[in-house]
Parts: sequence; structure tokens; C-alpha cells
Amino acid sequence: MKYQSNLTSFFSQEKPLLLAPMEDVTDSPFRQICRKKGAAMVFTEFISSEALIRDADIALHKMNFDESERPFGIQIFGGREEAMEGAAKVARANNPDLIDINFGCPVYKIVKKGAGSACLRDLGLMERMAGTVVDAAGDLPVTVKTRLGWDDDSIRIQEVALMLQSVGIKALTVHARTRSQKYTGNARWEWLKKLKNTPGLEIPVIGNGDVTSPQLAAKMFDETGVDGVMIGRGAIGNPWIFEQTRHYLECGELLPEPSLAERLELCAEQLRLSVAHHGERYGVIIMKKHYGQYLKGTRNGKKLRSAIMEEKEMTPVLDLLLNFKEEEVSIPV
Repeated sequence: MKYQSNLTSFFSQEKPLLLAPMEDVTDSPFRQICRKKGAAMVFTEFISSEALIRDADIALHKMNFDESERPFGIQIFGGREEAMEGAAKVARANNPDLIDINFGCPVYKIVKKGAGSACLRDLGLMERMAGTVVDAAGDLPVTVKTRLGWDDDSIRIQEVALMLQSVGIKALTVHARTRSQKYTGNARWEWLKKLKNTPGLEIPVIGNGDVTSPQLAAKMFDETGVDGVMIGRGAIGNPWIFEQTRHYLECGELLPEPSLAERLELCAEQLRLSVAHHGERYGVIIMKKHYGQYLKGTRNGKKLRSAIMEEKEMTPVLDLLLNFKEEEVSIPV
């Protein structure tokens, strides 16, 4: 049964935790795992509007999802209004629960095309593009993910939020860094608090940036008053962060860390989903970026990861994962 999108109802629940869209990370298998472990909402990797309107196979594949992922959003980016309008229509036809616009990616190859955080230098374009997507999405909610500003001299996030609200954006996620910071330095949560206190701002605000533990998620909620917290890099190889954080928010205590057996089993489950979703060759390849975090702190974990990296098929990797013992010097083959 399709999740009925109602963002007002969604954000009225107690402190929702969302999985951030991350390129080459938040594919359907990883999203399914994170939903299973307590993420309240998940998003695709960002998808090029230009690729979508040209029916590029990779872009279309990124939109594929399993019903267990709902509530689920498709994130699109681009620098042309016409392309964003067309992409929104393609995304809407794929039946997500919402469409999210990426106005925050700081990567040069995206910015040079006038997309992502480049729109923070042209608020007129951002306003037109957001309004175009809202119109093309029809009754489907549209949200935005962005940053504080282009640099320290152009932080206008309160103005941006009110502008986006006025064209029909239903919720705003803010990574509390500027584009010039990229992923360095500290996220500036004080701006999230300022944003929540902006007169006239009624749409939900989701905070993002430097939430890597249950305690930090609780701190962001308490210090800023945001309506939701979005977790990105802290979830890679650590999907338990969602259920751990939910427990901490509700009970004020930390759950035990998952055992090695639990980590290896969940990693193996994600690998199976990855191969089912992507096919064996690419499904095995794309999982390689997850093993390091799943095995972090494990004795002989680096040796196991090195052995896994040599494999090109699923079965040998599963054998390595599920037969691994920390105390063994040799890796079973």
C-alpha cells in the first residue's frame, strides 16, 4: 500500500530521523537496510535532470525502489529550468512519496553546470527552478536540501527559506556548512537555530551536518529546535545509528553496539540486496565502499577487507564474511 504523503503529519511525529541522499551510497539496497534499522525517511542519490529527460539508463535505475523503502523521495538536480521541469515529471511518474531538489552539492563538476550549491549565487534562478518543479510535481510534495550560503559573506539562509516556502516547498533540509566549506570544518548549528526562529517560517526544517552518534543527534534537536535530523556519513556501514538514536532519544540510554556477528550478517544482507538490484558484477563492486565501516575496529578486519576486495562474485564474498573469526590469523577461502 502506498504511503500517503503528508509532511505535516510526518513531522508531527517525535523527532524523525532521515537518511541523507549520498552519491554512490544511498542506492535501494542501502535504503532498505536503513529503513529496516529505523530511518523514518530515505532518499535516492541525487539524479541529473539532464539524464532523466534523456532517459539515461543509469538515471532511471537510480529511481528504482522497493515498497519497503516508503516514505521515499527522489532527489534531482540541474541548472536549467526546462530540464528540472521534465525531470520532475519523470520522477513523479515513478510514484515516489516526494521529490527533493538538490541546491547544496558543493562538487565542482556539479557547480560549474550551474546546479547544486551554484544556485545559492543566483537566488532568482533558485526561486524559479523551485517553483517550476512544484508546478510539475502536481500534488506530490516538493522539498529542498541546501546549504547556509555560498561562503561566509553570503549566508542568506533565512531569506532563502522564506522564498522557497512562498513558491510551495513543503520542507527544507539545511546542511549547516557553506559551499566554500565543502565537508571541512565544523557544521554551524547556530544557523539552524536562527532559521527555526525566523519570523513567518512555517515549513519544517531538517538539520544536517556532523551527526555521527545518538548523542549528537539529541544535541542537534535540543540546541536548534529542528523538526527532524538527517544523518549522512554517520550511517555508512553503520545503519544501526537510526535505531540506536531512536532508543537514546526515547530512553536516554545507549544500546549496546552490535556484535561482530550482527555486523557481518547485515553486511551480507546488504550484499545480497545489492546483487539482486544491480546484477552481480556491479552489485559486488558498489558494496566495496561499505566494507571498511562495517569492519571498523575489528581485529584482522583490514585483512578481511583486502581479501574481499579481490573477489568479483558474491558467493566468495559471502563465504569470507560469514566464516570470519577475529582471532584467526588466516582468512578462510
